[in-house]
Amino acid sequence: MAAVEAPNLLIGETTCNSLLQQLQRIWDEVGESDKERDKMLLQLEQECLDVYKRKVDLAAKSRAKLLQALANARVELTSLLAALGVMTFSGIPDKTSGTIKEQLSAIAPTLEQLWKQKDERIKEFSDVQSQIQKICGEIAGTTEHVGTPAVNESDLSLKKLEEFRAQLLELQKEKSDRLNKVLEFVSTVHDLCAVLGMDFFSTVTEVHPSLKDSSGVQSKSISNDTLSRLAKTVSSLQEEKQKRLCKLQELAKQLTDLWNLMDTSDEERRLFNHVTCNISVSVNEVNNPGALALDLIEQAEVEVQRLDQLKASRMKEISFKRQAELEEIYARAHVEIDTEAARGKILSLIDSGNVEPSQLLADMDNQIIKAKEVASSRKDILDKVEKWMSACEEESWLDDYMRDDNRYNASRGAHLNLKRAEKARILVNKIPALVETLVAKTRVWEDERGLAFTYDGVPLLAMLDEYAILRHEREEEKRKMRDQKKFHEQLNTEQEAIFGSKPSPARPLSTKKVMGLRANGANGTPGRRMSHAHQNLSRSINKDGKRDMRPVAPVNYVSLAKEDANSCISATEPLPSTP
Repeated sequence: MAAVEAPNLLIGETTCNSLLQQLQRIWDEVGESDKERDKMLLQLEQECLDVYKRKVDLAAKSRAKLLQALANARVELTSLLAALGVMTFSGIPDKTSGTIKEQLSAIAPTLEQLWKQKDERIKEFSDVQSQIQKICGEIAGTTEHVGTPAVNESDLSLKKLEEFRAQLLELQKEKSDRLNKVLEFVSTVHDLCAVLGMDFFSTVTEVHPSLKDSSGVQSKSISNDTLSRLAKTVSSLQEEKQKRLCKLQELAKQLTDLWNLMDTSDEERRLFNHVTCNISVSVNEVNNPGALALDLIEQAEVEVQRLDQLKASRMKEISFKRQAELEEIYARAHVEIDTEAARGKILSLIDSGNVEPSQLLADMDNQIIKAKEVASSRKDILDKVEKWMSACEEESWLDDYMRDDNRYNASRGAHLNLKRAEKARILVNKIPALVETLVAKTRVWEDERGLAFTYDGVPLLAMLDEYAILRHEREEEKRKMRDQKKFHEQLNTEQEAIFGSKPSPARPLSTKKVMGLRANGANGTPGRRMSHAHQNLSRSINKDGKRDMRPVAPVNYVSLAKEDANSCISATEPLPSTP
């Protein structure tokens, strides 16, 4: 055993057998029992088994990874073939021949070749889609760069590529058609601008800067917006051409009528032959440059105005019509003006000839404009004045209605008056707030303009102040009437208590008189007593409509016999004095 171990140690090799022999010698020297030796040997066997298992597991995992890599390579090969639209490929190796590593090595060149073909196909797709995207952007009018288009790598077949190329051809054709249409519009705009005497470059530049002649043909905008704006520009220029032609023809007719009316010489008429030559032509026949320029039309307008100013036979009629319009505006705005003086001034100006007819009409037009501005500034206040006056009318009606003692009688139409009274009370309750708002707005208006706001010649604030005073007086009268009525009722109650429950010891009242006293004091015609009170109150109003604040003697005392009253008064406390 020693002879065998020595060579192993010399060689430097350690085997399981040598280690086991060395372990047995150690156990012999130690004196280990057989049970412990068997236990340790069993542990060694288990540990060796675990090591083998780990190695087997690692080898199995390595094989699984290789199989997965091979499966992924085959899936990738299949997906590449499907994306490229290739049904068969000559470089595909046999799937079952050789080891796993050999199969991976065999499939790698094919994958590399397909990847290269896929990259080339993606580049072709990207180029075609970029051109499509560019033309679509030009059509949509988006000039900003949107980046490289996204290529669908799942479908890179030649069929799909041909579809994109066909789409590109259609877009290129549409671009060419649009470009021709743009050039046609630009040419039309150029001709119209020439006839109208307008600046062509500024006109097309407003549509799009690329439409100037200095720009290249291919760089011109072909977007939907550009085409739409070009179409609108052509339409507006054609409308302007038609409008100017109509205006020029109208001026030509006016010139002809004025010439015929005033026997103008042929020499003066020839100065405007360029205007009268178009008196009966159609809009398509006017193609001469500058034929409808604004300065030419302005010259014709100036000539018509000059000739028209020479005839002033209808100046009075026109002026009075303007003055009537002015008076109507002021009347609606409740502003008083001296109409007779204004008309007399117009007549004196026309008769004197110190003012040009056109200047007189222009001044009157300015007055009408200012009058409309004044009316507009007064409108809000006038609307509230109308509401206030309407509310005052309802207030007056409500006062008359409340003074009517028979208002609750079941007569015909009483329910309608009752409904109106309810609405009138609501409206009357809003009068203070309405007056306050009206005063505030009127003062703001006066402060802004430095003028007094008048209503048909009367200052509105004075009207409102007077109304406030009258309303206050009316409220005071109503309050005093209520106090007076309350006092009378209290006095009646006291007298009834005195004369009905405490008869005079000197001369007792008879049952008949007591019953009559109670009847008159408790429920003896209150309506008649209120009527007498209203009559006395109405007598306190003077002819000017103002209240007389002197006290009125109460009229609802209970009637007593003279001797009974004297006996009662002598036996009781003195009655309170009348307020």
